[in-house]
Amino acid sequence: QVQLVESGGGLVQAGGSLRLSCAASGRFFSINAMGWYRQAPGKQRDLVATMISGGTTNYADSVKGRFTVSRDNAENMVYLQMNDLKPEDTAVYYCYTNLRASWAATYRDYWGKGTLVTVSA
Repeated sequence: QVQLVESGGGLVQAGGSLRLSCAASGRFFSINAMGWYRQAPGKQRDLVATMISGGTTNYADSVKGRFTVSRDNAENMVYLQMNDLKPEDTAVYYCYTNLRASWAATYRDYWGKGTLVTVSA
């Protein structure tokens, strides 16, 4: 059973910073990608940032230059450093991973339960 547990959300004023962390636990064979998505009230879940195992990153245009995704592969952790936060960044942030549970399994997506980030004007 794969579990993703996020931490680090909270309330911050516009222009401030937060750092989200996510730990993957359970039994799995290999991780392809880890990263973050977010869902604002009344909107769909959208990509924020991801990093694949080779280190290639992918960011939403709205966060480029402000957010940085990083991974600790030894600890199966992914982080999201968020700087210069804006009210429009307010959302529930979900940790994401694409992994395979065993050498014979196919890669599939897993999600955390989410952590709320609220940015006040």
